Amino acid sequence: MKDSQDLRISRMDSLKTPAEIASLLPFSEENRQRVLSFRRGVNDIIKGRSSRLLAIVGPCSIHDPAAALDYAAKLKELSSRLEDDFLIVMRTYFEKPRTNLGWKGLILDPDMDESYDIEKGITVARKLLLDITSMGLPVGCEVLDPIIPQYIDEIMSWSSIGARTTESQTHRNLASGLSVAVGFKNSTGGDLSAAVNAMKSASKGASFIGISRDGLNTIFRTTGNDCCHLILRGGENGPNYYEDEVEHASRMLRSEGLNDAILIDCSHANSRKDPSRQKRVLRSVIDQVMWGEKSIKGFMLESNLFEGSQKITGGCMSLKYGVSVTDACIGWDETERILVNASRLLSEWKNKGGRQDVL
Repeated sequence: MKDSQDLRISRMDSLKTPAEIASLLPFSEENRQRVLSFRRGVNDIIKGRSSRLLAIVGPCSIHDPAAALDYAAKLKELSSRLEDDFLIVMRTYFEKPRTNLGWKGLILDPDMDESYDIEKGITVARKLLLDITSMGLPVGCEVLDPIIPQYIDEIMSWSSIGARTTESQTHRNLASGLSVAVGFKNSTGGDLSAAVNAMKSASKGASFIGISRDGLNTIFRTTGNDCCHLILRGGENGPNYYEDEVEHASRMLRSEGLNDAILIDCSHANSRKDPSRQKRVLRSVIDQVMWGEKSIKGFMLESNLFEGSQKITGGCMSLKYGVSVTDACIGWDETERILVNASRLLSEWKNKGGRQDVL
């Protein structure tokens, strides 16, 4: 068979099953109760049962677990202070879809040297998610590889499907069976139709092939995900977080019979790839909420311990601590300042009765 099969495969390595990894890094009952509570909070916001905003905050990508835990401790303290206005979920992205070439994330290449020790990557990622959850902070991940959720699904409190994979039927089917709320980003070009169609598809039951927690090839039959939402991240023609774009997106969702739940990504094309502009986007989000835009359920910020980004040139040991290796981020001081100010504005508005005429 070798003359007609696996012709371009140089090597095949065994991989521990999700159940085997889970036995090494078990999900405690205490953490399970935390995650169930976090998910209820997220779902209540997406469904409009809570007036808080969902805040997905954290690094563009996780590459250093020590720095991530340092960041998580700061974010947990801040989230406790701002919990009346925001439900803060730490952005813990371990897989990076690439338009061209580049580092593909901690799960695929944890040593950042193209050795692709995937089992190590999965183990490191799962342990980090457990550690952050144990702090009392919910975590959110982008779902890219359809097998990976079996290793970490029970720990997540929120998830997203990226702009490059929103059109993928594989990811729409997968989203229909995920245990958490799923946000679909608009396309990199800025078009909303792919994300809206993805929400429609993922809200319905589906069947797809995957692996079980015991590593068996399995047909999964889903019930559909009732907590899908749209993430506006801008596009090639510029930002799409302004009032007119948000109102258009909301009408589009309602016309398709979907829940008009929208998150605004303050980074990417909405900030024109300039992290210092994220505060402008966030201020617009807060202003729109205070002026009565009920479809906005939250926002996303790309933030790290220190601002900026760096290139991967000599492996992990040569990198600056707490600085992104993918998209440039705002630093912690800026993150804390703009979130505290946003919470203050919302609190003052609520104390005045939440009326538009008091602004």
